[in-house]
Amino acid sequence: MKKFAIRFIAFYQKYISILLPKSCRYYPTCSQYAIWEFQTNSFFSAFFATFMRILRCNQLFKGGINYPIIRKKFNSCFIFQKSDTKNVNFWFIPCQNSKFYVVKVLDKLKEKN
Repeated sequence: MKKFAIRFIAFYQKYISILLPKSCRYYPTCSQYAIWEFQTNSFFSAFFATFMRILRCNQLFKGGINYPIIRKKFNSCFIFQKSDTKNVNFWFIPCQNSKFYVVKVLDKLKEKN
C-alpha cells in the first residue's frame, strides 16, 4: 500500500505537477513531504499527516520549513565511519522525547563521499 502511494505521488510530481502553477507554501513541497512520510511512517499515520499538511497549504497559514516528524526509539548508539554515510538516505534530528525530524540527505553530498 505504501509503495502504491509513493508511486502515485511520483506520478503526480512527474506528469501533473508540471502543468500546475507552483503554489506550495512549505519546504519541502507537499508532495515531497508525503513521499518522506510514506517512506518513514506507517501508511495510516503518513496518510493523516499528508492530509493535514495539504489542508494547511493555503493562504491562511504562514508556510515555511516543515519537515516530517516521526516517533522512533533507538536501542543503541551508532558511530558512523566516513564510508558508512554513502548508504544514509535520511537524517533523524531530535525534536522532542522520542520524536525526530526527518531530513533527506542531498544527492550531491552522497556523490562526494
